[in-house]
This record gives sequence, structure tokens and C-alpha cells, in this order.
Amino acid sequence: MKFLASTTVALIYMVGSAFAQFRYAGVNIAGFDFGCGTDGTCDITQVVPPLTQYGGPDGLGQMTHFVQNDGYSLFRLPVGWQYLTNNTLGGTLYQPNFEKYYALVQACLSTGASCIVDVHNYARWDGGIIGQGGPTNEQFAAIWTSLATEFKSYNNVIFGTMNEPHDLNVTLWAESVQYAVNAIRSAGATSQLILLPGDQYTSAATIWSDGSGAALLNVTNPDGTKTDLIFDVHKYLDYDNSGTHANCTTNNTVEAWEPLSQWLRQNGRQALNTETGGGNTASCLEYLCQQVAYQRTIADVILGYSSWAAGSFATSYILTETPVLNGTEWYDQPTVAYCLAPTAGA
Repeated sequence: MKFLASTTVALIYMVGSAFAQFRYAGVNIAGFDFGCGTDGTCDITQVVPPLTQYGGPDGLGQMTHFVQNDGYSLFRLPVGWQYLTNNTLGGTLYQPNFEKYYALVQACLSTGASCIVDVHNYARWDGGIIGQGGPTNEQFAAIWTSLATEFKSYNNVIFGTMNEPHDLNVTLWAESVQYAVNAIRSAGATSQLILLPGDQYTSAATIWSDGSGAALLNVTNPDGTKTDLIFDVHKYLDYDNSGTHANCTTNNTVEAWEPLSQWLRQNGRQALNTETGGGNTASCLEYLCQQVAYQRTIADVILGYSSWAAGSFATSYILTETPVLNGTEWYDQPTVAYCLAPTAGA
């Protein structure tokens, strides 16, 4: 395992390599979501495709390294809704843009990993909430019909219906998610996982208690089953759960993972932690390693995680997990080397 920077706490907080219980461990490969805000606006001029053929960083090289050297099995590929349609609300994909995102998905699939297609819009389009005065449920379903039609034949594609909904009516939101599930399944993607996100930025600390989880329990496949419908949860480790600070203050066990795991078992369901992370600091190495270690003990209901973030993020980004290529070798950031990679500590 190669890594950047030195730290005296590293060996103390190694979590070992026994990741067999997890179905997934991976990282977000960001860039197609750049310019998107929590109000659902997306300035598509800020997009930086994490692919060298489009002038961006070597996302394929990163993912290949993460799989071959770190043992990762999952990449989440966030993209703005407006980018996919060139700022036209509706279901038609704008091919000059979509072909670039499609190339990233194909690059991900070429590594043998599973790939989350993630619409990164916070349940909104330019400030309007889906099904609650903003885009209609039919318009939301239409974009998912288009995406699922493109990726229905890939068993390793996971459909992330929406990134981090917040400040909405959870009952109406569950109805919108049902539209997306119906659209994905009806397009022919009948066996892939679909992720169901809750309110409050789909926080793992609240989805089991804020009513959104209860509402989402009623979402079904068109045949009435709930097979492969997985709860989507996020949890950062800084003091306000924003993922905007370099230091960490919690391992999230008591406030999030323990009660969530109990709720999932009570309801016979599972969840995937699609965003988590921390700065490359001593406090985050401590708490992030502890979180991963605890999550391994509840892997019957927590399928794994994809941390935030690599791809087009610079190595100076506060939560960077972007590895550095030195000659022909990739060097990992400390959080990856010591806590997040399945080979951490090897």
C-alpha cells in the first residue's frame, strides 16, 4: 500500500484487511456534478469530466488503481440532471453531453467494479422540488426512463435515484421515488439495485426517525415486491455532518449506525452508505477507521460504502481521496491507505 504524507497515528488506527463481509467498498468519482448546488441549480460550464480524452484527470487510471491495488469494488458517478439534458427539463438526453458521461460509466465497468449512476440534484431542479411544485413526477420518471434504457443490460450498474433530498414533504417524496422505480423497471432494468434516498440529505442518523424511511418502506417494484430496493444513506464525520471540515469529531456509531442497523433489521431491509469521508488529518484517521470497523460488524444490513471523493477533485481539496500518479505508480491519500481501502494496512 502506497500513500501520501506521514502521520504518527497511522499504525494505531489501521483497520486490517478483513473486508469480506462488505458487498461493496469504493469511492465517488466526481466531476460531472461540478457546479451543482443544494438548491438544484447546476452550472454545467463548471463540469470537469474525469477522463483524459475530454481534457480532465485520468479517472480510468484512478479507478483501475483503486480496483487492482486497493481492492475496491464500487464507484459512484455523480452527474447533474441539467448536464444530462443540456438545461432542458425533460427526459431526452443531450447526446454530446451524455456520451461523455456514458464513457465514464463504461470506464468504470471496464474495471469489473459496480457503478452507481447518480443524479446529483438534491430532489430539485433550479430550486423547485420534484413533485412538490417543481419538476413533475412524470418529468422525474422520464429522465430515469432514458437512463435505465441506456444501462439496462449492465448488471453491475446501480441506479441512484437522487442525491441528498432535503427540506421536503417525505410522503410526497416517496411518491416521486416510486415514479423513478417504476420507470427504471419498466425500461427493462429489472434486476439491478435501486437506491432510495430520504430527507435531511439522506442522513444515516435521521432516515430511521424522521419519517422519510417509513414512507420509503412503501416503495415497491411494479410487481409489488421490494427486492433490490436499497436505502441510500450518507454520513460525514465533521461536527455538523456537512463534509466541509478537515477535522472529524465522531465515528457515528451511537448516533447513526447502531440505531440504523436496528431499524433495518426490524424492517428486513438493507442500506448502502454512498457518501462518507473526512480530511487527511489525525482526527479523521481515528474516527473514520473506527466507523469502517464498526460497519463491518453490521454488514448484514449495511452493504458497504463509497467515500467522498476522487475523480476531478484536486489533491488540495479538503476531503480529497484523489491518488497521485508518480511515474507509473499511484500513491493514495492517508484516509484511503489506512481506513477505506479493503487492503488498508496490508
